[in-house]
Amino acid sequence: MSKFIDKLSIFKKKIYSAKKSYSFGGCDLLIDYIFKSKKRGFYLDVGCQHPVSNNNTYLLYKRGWSGINIDLDPKNIRLFDLERPNEINICKCVSSDNSEKDLFFFHSGSPINSLEKKTTKDKSNFSLKKIETFTLNSILEDYKIQHIDYFNLDVEGHELDVLNNFNIQKYKPKVISVEFIDFQMSELEFRNNNVDRILKSELYKYFTSNNYHFVNWTHADLIFVHETFRD
Repeated sequence: MSKFIDKLSIFKKKIYSAKKSYSFGGCDLLIDYIFKSKKRGFYLDVGCQHPVSNNNTYLLYKRGWSGINIDLDPKNIRLFDLERPNEINICKCVSSDNSEKDLFFFHSGSPINSLEKKTTKDKSNFSLKKIETFTLNSILEDYKIQHIDYFNLDVEGHELDVLNNFNIQKYKPKVISVEFIDFQMSELEFRNNNVDRILKSELYKYFTSNNYHFVNWTHADLIFVHETFRD
């Protein structure tokens, strides 16, 4: 009887301990845990790519959160409109200014379409396209956004340019996850990441100088929490 009870206990643990992640590297599980006591919240996802697969906000969306999803690819935004129609889904390319720039385009829906030439390293199957760019500040002002709980930024090496025209002191997201691509790697693989280079990076300096603490790192996502966050 005791053996049966123990087996039943293990089975229950398997069921109730299982955690479903939709992120590429499990970032959404960490974000979900950080906000475990917050039933409703608002996120900003720049470079959202797909509404479910490899997405850092879908887990929050499933439990009642909502927000703004921005991507430069019309195909991706059509998918968001289909799967998450009650959110603000915007097809725009975000950069440091409102202008026109070269887009290194691989194919529709590609997660590595980027404004950064460095992302084309060892690749030749792309074309150059002109694309209109917008600042994050201008988009948030257009939609009269005042508050952001969680900010996810993944724009294939163009993160600092986006942050260059983002009023972080005004919006002060409680938690931020940002993709860090280390172009010093001989090969862009997670196993080649180096925490020393993260701590010396301009991204790390940007956030710590704006009163954020570096609290976790999963795959290529760095997670920062504002020093005033208490939820």
